[in-house]
Amino acid sequence: MEAELQTLSTLLAEAWTMIRAQAANLLLPSRLTQVAILAGCLALAWGLQRWTSPRMRGWMRTLEGWPKWRLRLLLIVERRLQLIFFVALAWSAVGAMMSVTVFPSRRYILVLIATIATAMLAVALLARLVRNPALRRIVTWSLWAYVILYYLGLTDEAAELLDGLALEFGEFRLTLLAVLKALAVTAVLVALARMIASTSSARIRRNEDISPSMQVLLVKVIQIVLFSAAIFIGLKAVGFDLTGLAVLSGAIGVGLGFGLQKVVSNLVSGVILLLDKSIKPGDVISLGDTFGWINKLGARYVSITTRDGKEYLIPNEDLITGQVVNWSHSNDFVRLDIYFGTAYGADPHLVRRVAIAAASGVSRVLADRPPVCHIVGFGDSSVDYILRFWISDPTGGLTNIRGNVFLALWDAFQENGISIPFPQREVKMLEGSTLTTRAEAAD
Repeated sequence: MEAELQTLSTLLAEAWTMIRAQAANLLLPSRLTQVAILAGCLALAWGLQRWTSPRMRGWMRTLEGWPKWRLRLLLIVERRLQLIFFVALAWSAVGAMMSVTVFPSRRYILVLIATIATAMLAVALLARLVRNPALRRIVTWSLWAYVILYYLGLTDEAAELLDGLALEFGEFRLTLLAVLKALAVTAVLVALARMIASTSSARIRRNEDISPSMQVLLVKVIQIVLFSAAIFIGLKAVGFDLTGLAVLSGAIGVGLGFGLQKVVSNLVSGVILLLDKSIKPGDVISLGDTFGWINKLGARYVSITTRDGKEYLIPNEDLITGQVVNWSHSNDFVRLDIYFGTAYGADPHLVRRVAIAAASGVSRVLADRPPVCHIVGFGDSSVDYILRFWISDPTGGLTNIRGNVFLALWDAFQENGISIPFPQREVKMLEGSTLTTRAEAAD
């Protein structure tokens, strides 16, 4: 520990000596002139950004119909206008100094700062490839620090300093330099894996020869393989010893056995659902009182959207162990039944013809599978019928089509003089009884 502290103090002393030497050089007239020029470029870039940004945003709001990727690119440029202006002004100042003097020392600081600013701008633009905001911020700041150290010629000193900061447990030694390298390499590999996974997923979803459930399965397998490989390669690239993961995997196994049974069950159930193709995105299913169509198959749950806009997240295990009605599993044809009754005075043959004609005239009722109507019983006050018809679009809803058929039956029965009986009550006064009105009772 004492040796490490002595090494750290030595490195800090050398860095302080270098900073003092550079500060002394800045006091030279030519260096002060360059610093003043850079300060002016920075102030002018700030002013141009304040003037340009509102006008650019107003112009962007008028760009209706533009592709989203173009609008995102314009927004990225708008957020970095100050750095863009500073880079342009700094290189313009370098060009002006080259025309005034031939001595490189008279423009050394200008070229150095312009180069660093250009590299930082390139890093800021390329870092947009990383979609995760936190990871993108880490990548950006790490690369900015490396760029500054690289052009200042301090990479070796910084590496030696970071390598001296370490944690040691027996033969295990973890340095801050190794941690930063691991984060940087892993972040780059994860970003590349995300890009490859997104491109592959888009191509798989556009392939109509692959079933929707198999598409989801392939996408998830590609994502797991790519991200696992990115993390594994990133850790191995910086020299991490992964043999200790065997102990960690054993601990995870014990944890799974006790506390994560439901999670693992849902994960395995999700794989089974994708493999047996019992449900797929777009299917219309009923699970208990929940009726809707499948919006997304997740690793742990299935997203079901109902007709009233509610989104239910059903665990995969419930779909495996429970009774599920899939209205569109093998085909989209669905038969619906409607029960009604008519008075005994109505001709049953006429009632059947009228009911079939009324149902056939409703949109969404299939004509190639015509409706049928049968008598199912003689009730206390009505002849009971069942009307059966077929539809091929259960995603359009079931309650609304039943309502439309009921309304068509009502109109058809009114036109043909067919009455629908309803319970009636008859009050009979017995001899010797008296009727007292409310007014008489009040008196």
